[in-house]
Amino acid sequence: MSFITPADASKNTYDVVVVGSGAAGGQTAYTLAMEGAKVLMLEAGRKYDPATETPMMQTNGQAPLRGVGTPEKPFGFWDATIDGGWNVPGEPYTSDSDDPNRQFYWWRARMLGGRTNHWGRISLRNGPYDFKPYTRDGLGFDWPMDYTDLAPYYDKVEMLIGVYGENDGMENTPSSPKGVLLPPPKPLVSDLYFKKHAKKVGVPAIAGHRAVLTTRLDHQRLPKLLHPGNAKAQAILAADMQKRQQCLFATPCGRGCSVRANYQSTTVHLPPALDTGNLDIVTDAMVREVTKRADGKAEGVVFIDRKTGAEHRIKARIVVLAASALESVRILLNSGVANSSGKVGKYIMDTVGAGFGGQIPMLENTPLHNEDGVDGLHLYTPWWLYKEQLAGKLGFARGYHIEFGGVREMPGMGTASGLEWLNGGNYGKKFKEDARRYYGSFFYMSGRGEMIPNDDCYAEIDPKVKDRFGIPVLRFFWKWSKHEIGQAAHMEKTFADIFDAMGGRYSRKPQAGEKAIKQGGIIIHEVGGAMMGSDPSKSVTNSYGQCWDVKNLFITDGATLCSNADKNPTLTIMALAWRASDHMLSLMKKKEL
Repeated sequence: MSFITPADASKNTYDVVVVGSGAAGGQTAYTLAMEGAKVLMLEAGRKYDPATETPMMQTNGQAPLRGVGTPEKPFGFWDATIDGGWNVPGEPYTSDSDDPNRQFYWWRARMLGGRTNHWGRISLRNGPYDFKPYTRDGLGFDWPMDYTDLAPYYDKVEMLIGVYGENDGMENTPSSPKGVLLPPPKPLVSDLYFKKHAKKVGVPAIAGHRAVLTTRLDHQRLPKLLHPGNAKAQAILAADMQKRQQCLFATPCGRGCSVRANYQSTTVHLPPALDTGNLDIVTDAMVREVTKRADGKAEGVVFIDRKTGAEHRIKARIVVLAASALESVRILLNSGVANSSGKVGKYIMDTVGAGFGGQIPMLENTPLHNEDGVDGLHLYTPWWLYKEQLAGKLGFARGYHIEFGGVREMPGMGTASGLEWLNGGNYGKKFKEDARRYYGSFFYMSGRGEMIPNDDCYAEIDPKVKDRFGIPVLRFFWKWSKHEIGQAAHMEKTFADIFDAMGGRYSRKPQAGEKAIKQGGIIIHEVGGAMMGSDPSKSVTNSYGQCWDVKNLFITDGATLCSNADKNPTLTIMALAWRASDHMLSLMKKKEL
C-alpha cells in the first residue's frame, strides 16, 4: 500500500479513512497502521517529499529577493509551505466584520504533512491546571479528562518524534519520565545574557522543548516501549529511526529537513506507516462531506480531485477528521452531522500573541564566534506568576510563555537596514561599519498566551460564498476578551522591563493591549470548534474525540480542545490523536465499530 489514485481508493476496502496528513492525521494513521488497521489517508494538498525538496544549506543570497517574504511565500522563499498560506487561490473564507480587530486570519498548508512541515517545533506539555481551568478560576470549560489521562501519550509522542528539553520542576510545567527527553542544546550568548538580567525582574529562563534531534534516537530501546508485543511494528520503527540523523545546525527548521532531524509528519509518521503495507495515501483530495448510512453511522466521505474536479466516494468502518481544526469544522457543518448540541463551530480559539524587538549595546562588536544551534528556543520562559494570578493581583486570567532570542546567524535582508532609530540613517562606508557593529546585537521577545473560549468567537457556513470546487466556505466571527487584551499589555511591560534590565534599547514604547495584541489567527494556533466534553448536550465529542451523535466518526485534531493553553498545541494534539487511535483499535477488536 502506498500513494494511489482516487479511482484505486474507491475500489478498496478500508477500516479507517483519515482526512488530513499533519500532526493529527499523521499520528492517527501511524498508530492505526502500525497496529494492523487498513487506513486510507486523504490530503487536500499536493504530494511533498522533504528528502528531495528541502533547500538544505542554501543561503538567503541564493534566493530570489534574498529570500525575503512575499504574498505567495510570507515566511520567506525557502519556507517549506508550497501551495498554501494566508490566501489559497480559489479557496476563500469570509469575515462577518470589516473591523481588522474583529477579523480572523486563516493559514492553510495544502501539502502532504500539513503545517508540520513549516512549524516552529516547540513541544510543550499542558499541565494539570490546563485541563481544569474552569475549576481553577471559573472561566471557560474543564476538559473531560485530566493530566494523568494524557501523560502516557505525551511520553509516547516525545519518544517517537524526538523532543529535547529538561525537567525543571516549575509550577504547571510537567516533567517527562527519565529517558524520554533528548539533551537540550547549550544556551547561546544572548540566551545567557537574557537569563542573567531577566532574573533581576523576577522572570525565569529554562531549557526549551522542541522536536529536534540533538542526538540520534535509541532505535533499540524506544520501539519496544512504543509498540510492546508487536514485533513487526518494532522492527519497522527501529529501521526507520536509524534513517533519522542528528541535527546539523545548518538549516532553519521552517524549510523542512531532508535528514529528518526535526519532526514533520512526512519524515516521522508517514514513512514507517507506509512500510507496514497498511496505509494508502491520496493527495489533492478535497473532502467535501461525511456521508451517513441509514442507521445514522458514518458511511464514508465524498471528496473532489483538485486536479480534475472529479467527485469520488470512499467507504470505511470509521471516519476520522484530522484536517486541522477549522477545516474539520467546515466538513462537519457542510455534512450536517454531529451537531445536535449546536456547538459545531463554536468556541474557536487562537494563541494570544504580542512582542517586539530591540538592540543590546553590550552585544555590539562581539568577536566572531560559532553560534550554531537548533534554530531557536534553546531557552524560554514558562508562565511564572500562577500564585499572583490566583490571588487576583494581575487583573487578567491565564498566562503566557516568552520566546526570545538574538543570534549571530546567517545575515538576512534587515542586517543593516532599518537602523534609522539607532543611527539616524547613513550610507557608504559608515553604513558598512554599522552593519558590522550592530550585527548580532538585536534581540526579540514574543509572548504566547492562553485564550479563554468565548461566545463571540465562532465559525459558520457562509450562506453565499463557495470555493472553486463548489464547496461552501467558512465565515468567521471574532473578538478578544479583556483577559487576552490584559495579557498582551502585561507582555509589553514585561518585555520593556527586561530590555531595561539588559541595558537595551527598543524602537518603540510598550503599547496598550488593544494595539499590542496580534489579530486572531495570526499565531496559527487555532483550535476549538468541536469541543470535547462529558455532556452530549454541551459538547461535540467525548474525551476520545468520538462524536456523540455518530459513534464511528472521530475528530483527532485541535477542534476538540476545550481551552488553548499558553503551551503550543501541537504536542497535545498528537497525544490526543494517539489516545483516540488506541480507543478506535479497542472498539474494532471488540466488534463495536
